[in-house]
Order: sequence, then structure tokens, then C-alpha cells
Amino acid sequence: ALDSFGGGFCVQAFVAFWFHQKFGVSDATLGGIFFGSNLLAGLSALAAVPIARRCGLINTMVWTHLPSSVLLMLVPLMPTLGAAVVVFWLRNSISQMDVPTRQSYINAVVPPATRSAANGVTTTAKQLGTAVAPLIAAPLLSSVALMSLPFWICGGAKITYDLLLWRAFRRVK
Repeated sequence: ALDSFGGGFCVQAFVAFWFHQKFGVSDATLGGIFFGSNLLAGLSALAAVPIARRCGLINTMVWTHLPSSVLLMLVPLMPTLGAAVVVFWLRNSISQMDVPTRQSYINAVVPPATRSAANGVTTTAKQLGTAVAPLIAAPLLSSVALMSLPFWICGGAKITYDLLLWRAFRRVK
């Protein structure tokens, strides 16, 4: 829920709005930016498999997600559209490696009879976390002085989640 709460501060619509407000990006350019970012995010999920085999599920979740969050926090600090897009794409190239590894880890540590319930609880917690954040993030986007804050809140929440997850489960095989 904490990870998804953080992610709710940077849902695609808010990031598109931010790119438009900060750099005057056209709708067509936004389409290209998000085509690239979603393609890279999808590829990152596939890349998680060989990394997890080598490093383990928890390490792959945490040590790819941490730099992803830092990169997201750097996006609003970029002085040009090109730099912001490159950092955003770099972020998305590693942003989804935690998804298949988390699902695999849950299924590995939970007895077969309770896997459906465990996955259901996890998915529900994620949806609830994502649902709440836009209520807080949207008003921030209406202020030029605060419109970068959702990136930092998102990254900070995700980093906190990663460190707590690693601390709690790094020794649970």
C-alpha cells in the first residue's frame, strides 16, 4: 500500500500534466513520451527474470526500485524537456522489475492453499494506496510552486517502502 500510495502521486495523467505545464509539451509529443516510457517499463518487467535468478527476488525488488525512485525524484530538476524525458525513460527502464519479483516472492513464501488470498490482499492494498494519493497530489499540481512536490513525495514513499521491505524480508528465503 505504501509503494502504491507513493505511485499515486505520479499517475500518468499527472505526469503528462506536469510535462505540459513545465515545458509546454504538445499532445502528440506526450503520446511519444508515454509510448517510450510504457514500452521501457514493460521491458523492465521482462528483464527482472534473469536478474532475479542471479541476485534473488528481494534484492531485485529493492535494488532496482531504489534507483528508479531516485531517478523519478530527479525528473523535475531537469532544466530541459530532453533531459527530463531521458531521466524519465531511464527511470521507467528499471521501474517495473519489482512487480514480477514481488508476485513470485509472495507465491514462494505463502502456502499454496492461501496464495489466491495473499495475492488478493496484496492487490487490494495496492489499489487502495493508489486511490488515496491523487486526492492529495491534484491540489499540489495547481500551484506552480508545488507542482514538483508529487515527484518527491512519490519517490520518498517508494524509497521508504523499499528499505522497510528489505529490512523485513532480506533473510526470509
